[in-house]
Amino acid sequence: MPRPRKKDAPPLTTPQRLASVIKSARDIMRKDKGLNGDLDRLPMLTWVMFLKFLDDTEMIREEEAKLDRTQRYRPAVEAPYRWRDWAAKEEGITGPELIAWVTHDEAVGPDGKRRQGLLAYLRGLESANGHDRRKVIATVFGGVVNRMTSGYLLRDVVNKVNGIHFNSSEEIHVLGTLYESLLKELRDAAGDSGEIYTPRPVVRFMVEATAPTLGETILDPACGTGGFLVESFLHLEKQCRTVQQRRTLQERTILGQEAKPLPYMLAQMNLLLHGLEYPAITYGNSLAITLTDIGDKDRVDVILTNPPFGGEEEKGILGGFPEDKRTSETALLFLQLIMRRLRRQPKPGRAAVVVPNGTLFGDGICARIKEQLLTEFNLHTIVRLPNGVFAPYTPIPTNLLFFERGGPTKEIWCYEHPLPEGRKQYTKTASLQFEEFAPCLAWWSKRKANERAWKVKAKDVLANACNLDLKNPRAAQELEHLPPEQLVESILEKERRIIEIMGEIKKILAEKP
Repeated sequence: MPRPRKKDAPPLTTPQRLASVIKSARDIMRKDKGLNGDLDRLPMLTWVMFLKFLDDTEMIREEEAKLDRTQRYRPAVEAPYRWRDWAAKEEGITGPELIAWVTHDEAVGPDGKRRQGLLAYLRGLESANGHDRRKVIATVFGGVVNRMTSGYLLRDVVNKVNGIHFNSSEEIHVLGTLYESLLKELRDAAGDSGEIYTPRPVVRFMVEATAPTLGETILDPACGTGGFLVESFLHLEKQCRTVQQRRTLQERTILGQEAKPLPYMLAQMNLLLHGLEYPAITYGNSLAITLTDIGDKDRVDVILTNPPFGGEEEKGILGGFPEDKRTSETALLFLQLIMRRLRRQPKPGRAAVVVPNGTLFGDGICARIKEQLLTEFNLHTIVRLPNGVFAPYTPIPTNLLFFERGGPTKEIWCYEHPLPEGRKQYTKTASLQFEEFAPCLAWWSKRKANERAWKVKAKDVLANACNLDLKNPRAAQELEHLPPEQLVESILEKERRIIEIMGEIKKILAEKP
């Protein structure tokens, strides 16, 4: 429920106003010589906005504590490091003094006294019990660096951000929604940096199909900026009816890990802005563990993830995996990790994983890993996504694997997600929408073969070198009955598309160092 607003409270921050403020702030940042493109500007703007959001929510808590009178409220950030102390006054600290205050380990603060600098203070925050906002803030700012060189331009940015007010649940939702668009822009700006943005409709579909329930633990071992975890949190939030249920959701449900510093920081912020007060995101490579060391205490109920693929791991990482399943392909290492981390009992754990086409038809080590998946787990569904779902990040066709402990697999259902009529592929400007998954979700609980869905026996897949690149039999039948001229056109169209994809792959490879 939104909190009541005082008569002198600032007006609600609308999406339009927030978008306008952010555009103005970015225009100011373009003038600063220390920032090189959106890859520098967007993270900087993100943490500046985060400090304003943090102070607004702290003030709300202080007011609530005064009304409650049962306990003393200890703020996460003390004076003079709060936004209200150094940022809220338009004519406050600026120029070289502001740069020094934000950046240096020691500097003269807004109160005129020499003390620890702002970022150094935030990085050094310590939790009283190991589980509160101070620890989260210290973790978030552990990797933050101020790249702006002009304190006057920084003051202009701070003044713009100071015009945003987050004093109600509606405004926090506005920031959360707009923050997601900033994350998407950031991933667009990253280009070929190895970060593959999972479209929100795909994330939401995977969560809806997996259907986590309150009390289960949910993990994304390669969480990036936290899309799967945010969607899972929002899904479970609807199930909360009591204070105890909300505490369970807040403290013992959402888990993640990320190896790269920038997405790690952004994931923390993303979850905080969507209502998770103490994000349990671990910094580091999830693969840097000996697989056999993972025991029951490390297992979870649900794993939702889009692990990186196409990368290569160092030899030290490979040493933690079985000798006959060691591979440099990151996606296959993550698949083994996911299988190991699913809970055995009392209820078998389940997973939804994005994989490239190559994982489906790969042989050798890839086939051995798939054999383990089919013989020890129940791979019950493969959803085959059409061309362009992950545009412009990768041209490689992708699939969604849904499996659970309690194998072996007896039969595999395949569902071929169609393109909208008249379209040859999705693009950045004409992207996949969540509503397009409605037929698949309706089919999910009442499965019958149709023009989009078919099933195969696992024993047939095992006999065929574990090839999971399963074709729609109806499509083959339709091709057989096409008139010769249409059949030729269909084959030529497929050849054109193959050439186009190969060209895009060559371009990506040429740009890699």
